[in-house]
Amino acid sequence: MNKIIADSTIQVNEEGYLTDFSQWNQAIGTALSTEANIVMTPRHWEVIDYLQAEFKKDIPLSIRKIGKSNVVDIKEFYALFPVAPLKTASKIAGIPKPASCI
Repeated sequence: MNKIIADSTIQVNEEGYLTDFSQWNQAIGTALSTEANIVMTPRHWEVIDYLQAEFKKDIPLSIRKIGKSNVVDIKEFYALFPVAPLKTASKIAGIPKPASCI
């Protein structure tokens, strides 16, 4: 389905995740973060960059993997993305919902 966000039309699934990563840009990520009530900081963007890099390598994501990444520990990850952290961060990053998320 189509969704207009940050003056762009993007393709999303029924849960609001982008279905075409190539449509993502930082303006879309910022708009998606606003929908999630998150004010992005440079630290948030570091985590988003890490998630996107892992996605591009086709590496499955999980909370445990993120905690062992040396990018962010689990406590800080939950502080940055307090509600459903991995789902929320993945949506902002423009990547599919990880299989480890219900």
